[in-house]
Amino acid sequence: MQRYRCQKCGLQFQNKERPNKERRKLWQQYVWGKQTLKQLSATFKKCIPVIQKELDAYVLEKNEITSQALVLLADVTFFGRGYGILVFRSQLLKQNVYWKEITQETPAVYREARKELEDQGFTIAGIVLDGKRGVREVFSDIPVQMCQFHQTAILKRYLTSRPKTKAGQELRAIGLALTILTEKDFEIVLKEWHERWKDFIKEKTFAADGKHWNYTHRRMRSAYRSLKTNMPFLFTHQKYPELKMPNTTNSIDGFFGKTKTLLQVHRGLTQERRYKIIQEIFKK
Repeated sequence: MQRYRCQKCGLQFQNKERPNKERRKLWQQYVWGKQTLKQLSATFKKCIPVIQKELDAYVLEKNEITSQALVLLADVTFFGRGYGILVFRSQLLKQNVYWKEITQETPAVYREARKELEDQGFTIAGIVLDGKRGVREVFSDIPVQMCQFHQTAILKRYLTSRPKTKAGQELRAIGLALTILTEKDFEIVLKEWHERWKDFIKEKTFAADGKHWNYTHRRMRSAYRSLKTNMPFLFTHQKYPELKMPNTTNSIDGFFGKTKTLLQVHRGLTQERRYKIIQEIFKK
């Protein structure tokens, strides 16, 4: 068995000589206790290279989940350019059932994830997504709920949080009422809005040559089109009450926020150690 000698303190140790449960104390302080390598070095009275070797030698404990039918939330979070994690989470179990490193968010990575889960014996009874059309098609054969929070975020991006026009203010209010309206009522109020403002959103602004033009209120048109296009997926949770589908991905989004907070403590992580920390957090 290979032995290591720290150049700073001269201590020799073997990478496997310490039981995993001993290393677990160090690992828990590192991840959940938000302790830096310097702090761990002072606490455990070992130099930083030894602490790093011990952390890298720790073997993550597995958390097996019994294969079953589940409604899942799926989303991606990025930790930098070209490095993200795709996660499938059960709000009912309050656990993540799948996660994987990705370089970009595409329908293909969702398709691969679905296949892996189904190969493990899971049945996806329903899915809650952030609304990307290409991704929705991967789950076209099961109930799909678009996250209502993401829909309101889309409206905010087009209209801002304080629209200046009356039409924009009304459309923003309709979007904010998503969580308290039924699909039928929402369809009615959106149709009424369009009837009231259809001439307004058709207004055109012509260029100086009098030939070329653009819609004057393009962003408002885009906001309305977003609501109209996504409507079939915004109220799926009401159509299948037996599935107890959440209407947002807030559960998984909050989890992403917690993960990034824990990672911020540790600067200059290698990708391997960063993913190991992510795995520790995601398996809870």
